[in-house]
Amino acid sequence: MAVVILIFVVVVGVTTGLFLLLDRKMRQGDLATIKSRLLGTPAKKVKRASAQPVLMQTDDAANRSLVLKLLRRFEVRRRLQSLLDQAGVRWNVTRLSNLSLAGLLAGSGSVWYAAPAPINRLALPVGLLFAAIPVFYVIRKGRSRLAKFEEQFPEGLEFVARSMRAGHAFSVSLEMLHREFDDPLAGEFRRTFDEQNLGLPLEVALEKLATRIPLLDVHFFVSAVLLQKRTGGNLAEVLEKLAYLIRERFKLRGRMRAISAHGRLTGTVLSLIPAAVGAVMFYVNPDYVLFFVRDTVGHWMLGGAVALQLVGYAVIKKIVSIEV
Repeated sequence: MAVVILIFVVVVGVTTGLFLLLDRKMRQGDLATIKSRLLGTPAKKVKRASAQPVLMQTDDAANRSLVLKLLRRFEVRRRLQSLLDQAGVRWNVTRLSNLSLAGLLAGSGSVWYAAPAPINRLALPVGLLFAAIPVFYVIRKGRSRLAKFEEQFPEGLEFVARSMRAGHAFSVSLEMLHREFDDPLAGEFRRTFDEQNLGLPLEVALEKLATRIPLLDVHFFVSAVLLQKRTGGNLAEVLEKLAYLIRERFKLRGRMRAISAHGRLTGTVLSLIPAAVGAVMFYVNPDYVLFFVRDTVGHWMLGGAVALQLVGYAVIKKIVSIEV
């Protein structure tokens, strides 16, 4: 037992040390990149054929790690970067991939060396679960940020409409929006204003805003602004009506959630009952439960049960999810 504990401590220590070294190296690389951009000199000596202008480099342009190359090859990097932009965290794709890799090594290594013989076969699934924790954190943070943005958006539209009625230009109204509101609404519109102020066409800046904030209301806003710019019209009145429409959708969505609350609770309870019964049976009759771990047929039965449970939960969630 002491040997197992010692091996577990060594694995955790080595994994933690590797993670700290990778994080320190990434921070040094970020500082070197920022310094090179400020001074206008390349951070590394590269070939003339592959050299890029310093201001056109992305956050991961100077990184040539194997993980990043695989992400680019399978077109995952763009999706991860979109998730990071939605979450508003100051990470790059390399840091997120390194955190997931560290979680994979820590989770799988801990279970493989610390768990007894029948259970250590779950090292890979546990490692994958630990590897998904940083991605789940970014997704959850992005959803909460989008929800907060959606709550602030109607008031922001009314502010822009009042500002335009007072005689201000649309771009000036966006700048004033940054001063009067809090994040995430202020940060996103400030970024849009900076992009347009630095020479990016207004259409492109608004399309990038709609890409970072994938909400239907934002797409309506971008379409209204672009249509008014091409055909003319009273943009302030359109924005006020759009804000009213968004508020009415909020009210209807709240009513729908109240009506479907019983169905959502039923789906959650039905999904948790098999896991609870399995945990109780593990303490009451361990041999009965270990059949699913030791025997090959038990593996297939456990996999089929988990898959059918996930399918049932997805069906119930689809039924009670009403789009407004």
